[in-house]
Amino acid sequence: MAVQSIVVIGASYAGLATAHYFLKHTIPNLEKANDTKYKLTLISATTHFFHKVGAPRTLASPDLLPVDKVFIPIEDGFKTYDPEHFELVIGEAKSIDESKKTISVSPTYDSPDNNNNTNTPKIIPYSTLILATGASSESPLWSIPGSHEKTIAALQATQSALPTAKTVLIAGGGAAGVETAGEIATLFPKIETTLLSGNSRLLTRLRPAIGAAAESQLSSKGVTTIHNLKAISTTPKGTQEAPQRTEIRLSDGSTRIVDVYILATGIRPNTSFLPPSWLTQTNYVITADKLSLRGPVSNVYAIGDCAGYSLGGVLDIMDAVRPLAATVAADLGVPGAKATVFKQT
Repeated sequence: MAVQSIVVIGASYAGLATAHYFLKHTIPNLEKANDTKYKLTLISATTHFFHKVGAPRTLASPDLLPVDKVFIPIEDGFKTYDPEHFELVIGEAKSIDESKKTISVSPTYDSPDNNNNTNTPKIIPYSTLILATGASSESPLWSIPGSHEKTIAALQATQSALPTAKTVLIAGGGAAGVETAGEIATLFPKIETTLLSGNSRLLTRLRPAIGAAAESQLSSKGVTTIHNLKAISTTPKGTQEAPQRTEIRLSDGSTRIVDVYILATGIRPNTSFLPPSWLTQTNYVITADKLSLRGPVSNVYAIGDCAGYSLGGVLDIMDAVRPLAATVAADLGVPGAKATVFKQT
């Protein structure tokens, strides 16, 4: 019997939610409808899922949310599935051959093959491709730069520096920056905490009233928010007493020296390996049909922070999983399946 390969690239919120939903619901329905076997292959550059929503609390307090609670082995969550239906591949997607429908995957730090000192890529075929590669930040505090151990080290370094710090500057007025400022101000009220929004207000992806409310709450905790000012460059000024002390050059030409500097900006989609024709001018995956999450070519779909339709965030992802599954089922011929209209909330 023929086996059709559904490949999901990315194992953060979008990739994991999609993989589980397809294995539990979509693939059983497909096999009932078609005289075909389906196998889902999940490609992840790392062995661990990073619950980055919890990162602001973890970096502020290892006691309230220990590091091992925000890094979860991916393989453990898929042990109940039949190996005939699921395979986890640890490696980094390097390129896609659109004509052959194959993905070239190279070993990463976490790959089992890495111990064999081999750089030979693995070629993975697909009949249906779901891009859930997410986005990366400049700082390892918010995304995994190759190995999850680097992010653990960055979190622990900040944890160690905060108890003795007198000044903290956070660059970035999005959710990560706002939540981090709140956690630090709550747990370390004596620290002089400054938040640079880099814009005219906080939380620009949300309604202005929400950003204003967040700024008011932070102010009540002693956080100083400065708008329309960005960090341009940094120079380490660490000492034995303050190992993370940093000099920051700002967009107005001034400089500041703080005991702890936290960069919470600079998000970019993880799409550099994709064919350029699949991408928007800002390197997000084109979602040709914004209502069904179909991608730029047949049998390619995109979900989450890498996709052009997305406003970003976990709630946006969770709202899209079922519509994506319904669209794929309809495209693959499940009787009665209809592409679900996706509505952002």
